[in-house]
Amino acid sequence: MAEFIDLVLLAMLALTALRIIFLKDLFAVVMLFGIYSFLSALIFLNLDAVDVAFTEASVGAGISTVLMLVTLAMTGRKEKQSTHSTLLPLFVVLVTGAALIYGTLDMPPFGHPDNPVHQHVAPRYIEESPKEVGLPNMVTSVLASYRGFDTLGETVVVFSAVIGVLSLLGVRRKKRKDLESGLESHRVLHVVAKIIIPLVILFALYVQFHGDFGPGGGFQAGVIAAAAFILYALVLGLPKAFAVVGPRFLQWMAAVGVLLYASVGLYSMYRGGHFLDYNQLAADPIAGQHYGIIIIELGVGITVFAVMLNIFYAFGSQAERSNVQ
Repeated sequence: MAEFIDLVLLAMLALTALRIIFLKDLFAVVMLFGIYSFLSALIFLNLDAVDVAFTEASVGAGISTVLMLVTLAMTGRKEKQSTHSTLLPLFVVLVTGAALIYGTLDMPPFGHPDNPVHQHVAPRYIEESPKEVGLPNMVTSVLASYRGFDTLGETVVVFSAVIGVLSLLGVRRKKRKDLESGLESHRVLHVVAKIIIPLVILFALYVQFHGDFGPGGGFQAGVIAAAAFILYALVLGLPKAFAVVGPRFLQWMAAVGVLLYASVGLYSMYRGGHFLDYNQLAADPIAGQHYGIIIIELGVGITVFAVMLNIFYAFGSQAERSNVQ
């Protein structure tokens, strides 16, 4: 049954991708990209990769769709007719696809217990993680403890992304009071947003601090919290969102999250251990692992929240400025 579901989802994924290629309406393309991400999340869920599915749904189908819609407000809804030949791009795609398919021919059978991936480090994580880290969610143990260096690098990459966006676009504060959201007059949306936004923020806090026991963590929680404030900005307008959480404050928050993560590693070195050696944070190594993971996940959540919201502010302010002009 699982294989049948995978085949159905893959077929829907392929049909969605083909439809995206031939559409000229960019708004419809963005909507289909959201559906594509949602289908990908369902595939990950069917593979029991719940944490990855959670991230794909929140980032791919959520924030990315919103940012692309804001980009459309700056550019336009219709795709311009290309004057270049499509033969060369088609040739590049076919050659790349053929190379990728050729590279999969010698792969081991899918899901077989004797595959190399199941004989490398996975057995050690499964057997030793409960004793060394003590968290029920083994994915969090791997990402936040065993692969702490890698997760720190990912956090720095996210921080670097907002630096690039702000360097190119910046965030323009509104000088005109009448520069509000187009949804300003929709009172029903105001009421619904005021009901939903606190619940979204509460769910983000749950995801943040429940990552030790189930799917979640800093990346997902940061995106969900940012989505709540993005909804606020879409319904009530950017000026009011700036009054609640300003761009300058978010820039400081993005840096504070990275520094909070790195400070855990520096403190563990100060205590005589290695960088990001959580065992040094408490007399009991298991308790030290818990403290370290909670702190670094909080740093990740703060950075991701600040980066996502700042990127939206940058694109949103550009879009409203272009509409005024």
